[in-house]
Amino acid sequence: MDRLKVEGYKGLERDMNSKAIINTNRSTYESYMKSMENKKIERDQLRDTVREINTLKCEMHEIKSLLIQLMDKK
Repeated sequence: MDRLKVEGYKGLERDMNSKAIINTNRSTYESYMKSMENKKIERDQLRDTVREINTLKCEMHEIKSLLIQLMDKK
């Protein structure tokens, strides 16, 4: 494989066959991947929290409806 260093960037090289830029700095890549995984975990937690809130809203609406029915019977 024929590669050239990208000027101004320590961990990047250009593959002369495909013209692709290749990251050769493993620790930077691993750090990036870890941050992406953390963001995914945060999104999943937020999604779960929103689902819980929506479930609680539905349950509160049901309770309110039942209370109104009880009050109407009296």
